[in-house]
Parts: sequence; structure tokens; C-alpha cells
Amino acid sequence: MSKPNKKRYKLSEVKQQFTEAVGGTDVEFETDKGDVLKFPHPLFADDEWTEAVDDAESSKDKAIAILGPEQYELYAAAGHGDGDIGLLFLAVQQDMQGQIKRRPTRS
Repeated sequence: MSKPNKKRYKLSEVKQQFTEAVGGTDVEFETDKGDVLKFPHPLFADDEWTEAVDDAESSKDKAIAILGPEQYELYAAAGHGDGDIGLLFLAVQQDMQGQIKRRPTRS
């Protein structure tokens, strides 16, 4: 049974709207040494990445799960602590919440 005056969501359009709202499927950031690193945006990350991040027990394990081993080495070499990635992750989540509130409506 359909509802009067309600439109149907189209999944590809919803994903595109969210991708545009949060600025893409990856999060890029710059270290204090100028290296540009990136990780999957939490909205678009695959199950393997999400599980690795969720299962990480220490701040270092979480940072490695988020960045991957190679990028983690650059991150650490720039003098950033393992907890700093948690602050970045929090900033991404706060930005995401703000952007999602302004997401376009159904088509």
C-alpha cells in the first residue's frame, strides 16, 4: 500500500546526496609535516575497515586500523600521538552530523 503524497527513495540518489553533503567518500587531512593522508569516510567504509576499527583495543591499534600501516608510519613520524586520530575522527563525525541535517530531501 502506498502512502499519499510520499515519494520513493532511490538508493543511488541517496548515496550521492550524502557523498556530496559530507565532501566525498574519503577523509583527507594534513600532518604537521605536510603529508596528506586519507581514510574512508565512516559512512562509506567497507565492512572490513569498520570491523578493524571497532575491534581495535588500544589508541595505537585504532589509529593503525583507521590509517593502515603505511600511513600510520607517516602520521607517527610527523609527531602525532595515537589519540590525535581520535580527535580527528570526532571532528569528522561532528561535521557529518551538521552536513546531514542539511541534506537534500527525497526526489
